[in-house]
Amino acid sequence: MLVCGGVSPHPAIIIPEIGRDELVEVKKTVAAMKKWASYIADMDPEVLFFISPHGVFAHSQMAYLQDGNLTGDLAAFGAPDISFNLKNDLNLAQQAAAEANKLGIDTVGASLDYWYAYRPGSLDHGITVPLYYLQKAGVKAEMVAFGISLHPLDKLYRFGQALGKLLDQYPRRVCLIASGDLSHRLHPGAPAGYSPRGKEFDQKIQESLEKLDADLLLKLPDDLIEDAWECGLRPIVMLLGAVSHFTANSHIYSYEGPFGVGYLVAGIGIGERKKEKEGESKEEPIQVQLAKESLKYYLTTGKIMPVPSPVPKGLEKRAGVFVSLKKRGELRGCIGTVEPYRENMAEEIIHNAVAAGVDDPRFWPVELEELPEIEFSVDVLTEPEPVASKDDLDPKRYGVIVKSRGRTGLLLPDLEGVNSVDEQINIACRKAGISPGEPVKLYRFEVIRYKEGR
Repeated sequence: MLVCGGVSPHPAIIIPEIGRDELVEVKKTVAAMKKWASYIADMDPEVLFFISPHGVFAHSQMAYLQDGNLTGDLAAFGAPDISFNLKNDLNLAQQAAAEANKLGIDTVGASLDYWYAYRPGSLDHGITVPLYYLQKAGVKAEMVAFGISLHPLDKLYRFGQALGKLLDQYPRRVCLIASGDLSHRLHPGAPAGYSPRGKEFDQKIQESLEKLDADLLLKLPDDLIEDAWECGLRPIVMLLGAVSHFTANSHIYSYEGPFGVGYLVAGIGIGERKKEKEGESKEEPIQVQLAKESLKYYLTTGKIMPVPSPVPKGLEKRAGVFVSLKKRGELRGCIGTVEPYRENMAEEIIHNAVAAGVDDPRFWPVELEELPEIEFSVDVLTEPEPVASKDDLDPKRYGVIVKSRGRTGLLLPDLEGVNSVDEQINIACRKAGISPGEPVKLYRFEVIRYKEGR
């Protein structure tokens, strides 16, 4: 069972034997780490599950340690006498890897010999630094160690959710720890140089942890993340996913930014499992399943997948459908039909999924090897209706269709970055090649949007 969670920074300077005279610069963090470790010790975990950004780092794979015993030291920081030796809970590690694989996140078991670039054969400092405080507090537990990947944040969040469900059913007491420092650009002289946006990023992290609101992080602009130069975002997103199923509470023990790097210490208490919301499905929507199966079938065989028999429930009627593909948060293809062309919605999804993958002229065709990284969404459209003026439009609720002299442009509703009716109309006109000032006829429609993990 999941008994607690935590966020820990990992600068070696907070270790007294390493920081020495400079320890005064991080005294808030040191005091907080002692309280944090004491709290976790009181929860009596049998397994410490670490997510660290400084182990094996792969672009599209997530690594985990598969050695039977996990050892390490702080020799890379001049303290070889501080060492660690914990048993690896391989059963839990392999079950967590299986959950990742179900979501299209490839996992790879790694050896300590290849885990830590600064000291092969050792646990990385994202683990050993917090582990120092945990063992000082009397924590005696086995361990699991996972790294991170560059999969989109929402996919890592869903892995966190799956991990939380797994830990809820696991027979041993588990503490899940996200190791990471925040922005490395807080003031002039910082390791990555100065950016005023570093503080903005760290404030978002603090707010999301205080509220246990992952959406604040999932909606962070890419340029803000890039400007921050951080190493804690992805572990924290996975942690928030894991605790999302519980009535949890958080406590920020401290935050400070000496040396231009943000150090945050937080603990998360785990309460009862939340009741499933009425109407909430545990399974992936059939619309998304069908789109994924269709594109995979085509890329494997070169043929259009037959419509399942019987037609899946709810897909017997006809409707316009758009299928959108994203890779690492960026659009990878989007093709759809405003009005239905096929016998039923299932056939419409099957054909449009293939078209989005291989026929969108803006992108190279999707390849079979890319599919684990592709996020699918399916929009089912209501019948378009004419509107008298733009006053009848709402970019969050309605999609828009513009028509002028045989040219037609369409924009789906509730798109990131489209915040006004004028923006929505202008983009739709540009897509249709309609010049500013040309008279247009306006139509609106609504969509039911189906996404992975929803």
